[in-house]
Amino acid sequence: MEFDPTQPIWLQLVAEFSRRIVVGTWQPGERVPGVRDLAVELGVNPNTVQRSLAELERDGLMRTERTTGRFVTDDPDRLQGLRRQLASQAADDYITRARGFAMDLAAAQALIDERWTRHDGNPRSTAEGE
Repeated sequence: MEFDPTQPIWLQLVAEFSRRIVVGTWQPGERVPGVRDLAVELGVNPNTVQRSLAELERDGLMRTERTTGRFVTDDPDRLQGLRRQLASQAADDYITRARGFAMDLAAAQALIDERWTRHDGNPRSTAEGE
């Protein structure tokens, strides 16, 4: 993982761990790797990893069981909320960039429809399979 020097590393780790939860690298109810293992994997201080995981726990995305470690929440509402939050951030980034290219709403929506179709062949499909 390459870190952005303009942002605190622990916040970047919160984003990375959230991504891992949303894309299913870390499944609901699954035990996540230990702090030291993650620190070695990412090349950061264990205290930085600890702070990131504690933040996810405060947000209800993880829980700690005293003797067995940390686990991803299996609360579907929390997971859907995280998915929506990350997708909203991506949409906001897209809107900001599209406006910077002087695109209007219709052109930006048309581009999304076109790209969506290229990715899966169905312009109306969603993550829930609708």
